[in-house]
Amino acid sequence: MIEIKVDGTVVFQSRSPAVKYGEGEPIKQASDAEKRFAVIRDMPQEVFAVMSLNDANRVLKIRLVTVGLLDSNHVHPREVFADPITDRAASIIVAHKHPSGALEPSCEDIAFTERLQKAGRILGITLLDHLILTKDGMVSLKQRGEI
Repeated sequence: MIEIKVDGTVVFQSRSPAVKYGEGEPIKQASDAEKRFAVIRDMPQEVFAVMSLNDANRVLKIRLVTVGLLDSNHVHPREVFADPITDRAASIIVAHKHPSGALEPSCEDIAFTERLQKAGRILGITLLDHLILTKDGMVSLKQRGEI
């Protein structure tokens, strides 16, 4: 069960897949990661999440980094990499929801992806992909050539 609390009040709840972290099938493509991030699709506002992966591309942890407003979210690389560093992650995949339903990445999405790539290079944690999710679809910035 995944619960998200704000000031002690549960604002979102969902069941998580019954896979132990670090086990299960490795993430080989964007659709594999999309399935693991599916929980954020049902959230009503913009959400940014990070998946920590080991050197075999198996999921260590998936965490929400920030929960924003209906149409905006403030995220900093420091917050994105804080938990993957603790996890001793080899790489990460990030995802965020566009509540508007627009699958086209914004200029800010692309610029932030570039910042994450630079920070990851310094830390030795590779950014494998950045997914944009909507209620009905997904776009991979890696597949678009942005990563």
